[in-house]
Amino acid sequence: MISEKRAAWIVNVLSIAIPLVVAVLLGIRTKIELGAWTKVLPHVIGVINTLTSLLLILGLSAQKWKRIDLHRYSMTGAFCLGAVFLVCYVTYHLSNPSTTFGGEGFIRIVYYMVLISHIGMSLIVLPFVLRAFLFAVTNQIQRHRRVAKIAFPIWLYVSITGVIAYLMISPYYSTH
Repeated sequence: MISEKRAAWIVNVLSIAIPLVVAVLLGIRTKIELGAWTKVLPHVIGVINTLTSLLLILGLSAQKWKRIDLHRYSMTGAFCLGAVFLVCYVTYHLSNPSTTFGGEGFIRIVYYMVLISHIGMSLIVLPFVLRAFLFAVTNQIQRHRRVAKIAFPIWLYVSITGVIAYLMISPYYSTH
């Protein structure tokens, strides 16, 4: 079993390393040719965010219904989807140029407000989600509850705004 001090160190390193690696990868101008299949990844990411939102809501409901097993499965599923999201997101941006939002006027302002808040909150929530998950799997339920009260609404916001941002930009994705 991993010590609590080592687990906290891992959470801290991941909380810093993941955003830094993503930022570096997004900054790479020369894209890696991985094939046309990567063009569908934004749509996969939209589905992942939708499923994550649904699992988060189910997980909260299960907790309120005192269905702890269902809560555990739902939240573990949402956590795993987060990992799949990260792989898809990095793969897409390594192999494809960023898509420009084509809307104009007020809708453009709305899109960028949604996108910026989504990105900012995703950076904030990461260490909380990692800690909540760590405390859950190590059966530190009181600590899990304290952290989850902070993590949950932010995580739900991030997943829902991910869906909204996807729906708003999806008409502008190139398919070839």
